[in-house]
Amino acid sequence: MSTKPEYEPAHGLLKGRTAVITAAAGAGIGGATARRFLEEGARVVISDAHARRLKESEQALAEEFGAANVASLPCDVTDEEQVAALFALAAETHGGLDIVVNNAGLGGTSDLVDMTDEAWSRVLDVTLNGTFRCTRAALRAFRDTGRRGVVVNNASVIGWRAQAGQAHYAAAKAGVMALTRCAAIEAAEYGVRVNAVSPSLAMHPHLVKVTSAELLAELTEKEAFGRYAEPWEVANVIVFLASGYSSYMTGEVVSVSSQHA
Repeated sequence: MSTKPEYEPAHGLLKGRTAVITAAAGAGIGGATARRFLEEGARVVISDAHARRLKESEQALAEEFGAANVASLPCDVTDEEQVAALFALAAETHGGLDIVVNNAGLGGTSDLVDMTDEAWSRVLDVTLNGTFRCTRAALRAFRDTGRRGVVVNNASVIGWRAQAGQAHYAAAKAGVMALTRCAAIEAAEYGVRVNAVSPSLAMHPHLVKVTSAELLAELTEKEAFGRYAEPWEVANVIVFLASGYSSYMTGEVVSVSSQHA
C-alpha cells in the first residue's frame, strides 16, 4: 500500500503565460490545475457550467494569487456562443492566450441495452464535442495571433479499457484521444502542440462522499499503489505538458495511472 506523496513545490514553469481551463470550479482536476498553474506563475481564465461554484473558486484563487491573475466566466461547452465568449474574455483580460486545458466532461452509468439516445448524446456532446469546440477555438486563436500555444485535453484510461455501463463515456474519451492526435498534426504547421492526459482514478473528498465504499474499493484494487490519485497529481502532468519541458511532444496521450496491466 503506497502512502500519498508530498505536494510538489512550484518551479515557475508557466511564468507569464495565460491559460483557459474549463470545468475548473471545485476540488477536481480542473480546480487543481488552475491552482497549479497559478503557483507556476500563469494567469488563468477559469470556466464552469456551475456559476455559483465558479464564482466561489474565482474569489478564493484571487484572494490567494491576486485578482489580476484570475478571471472567470460561466461556460457550457455544448454552446458555441458561450465558448466564443470565454476565449474572447481571455484575449480582453490578458491580451492573448498561451494554453488551453479542456477538462470539461460528463459521465454516468448505464448498460447499453438500457441507454437512451438522450443519455448517449448528452455525454458525447459535453465530453467529446465540447472538447472539439474549445480545441477549435484555441487553434483559431493561436493561428490568428501567431502564438505558439499549447492545448492539453483530459481523456481517460477508459478510452482504452472496457468497463460495463460506460459505453458512452468510453466512446467519448476514445474520441478525445483521436481528436488530440489529429489536431496535433494540423496544428504543427503553426507551431502549436496538442496533447492529452489519461487519468485512471482521481478522487477528491466531495467525490468520495458520493461514491459507494464497494465501488471505491473495487476501483482502488486495480491500482498498483492501492490508492486513488489526488487531483493535483494529474494537474502536475498537465503542467508538464503545458510547459517547455514537453517541447517535442505533440499528439501524445499520457496515461496518469497506476493500474495493473
